[in-house]
Amino acid sequence: MTTTNEIADKIAADHQLTKAQGKAIVEAVFAAITAAATAGSETSIPGFGKFKVKDTPEREARNPATGATIKVAAAKKLTFTPAKALKDALNK
Repeated sequence: MTTTNEIADKIAADHQLTKAQGKAIVEAVFAAITAAATAGSETSIPGFGKFKVKDTPEREARNPATGATIKVAAAKKLTFTPAKALKDALNK
């Protein structure tokens, strides 16, 4: 697993920045994606993929322990669709 600190360290090393500057860049990217998602916008990163907000409708589910039916409220979720370049890189 790769952590945000590892990503920040790689950016810092590749671009002659401090680790703090690298971490600030990574956090800024995540903050921008989060802001776009909360506004309901799509974020597209060419060559990587798209982050989209999707609505999930209310549905019924079953408690496996008791068998009782419960309602699961409607919600929004963030989905990621990888770009063709990323898919191709994964399936080399």
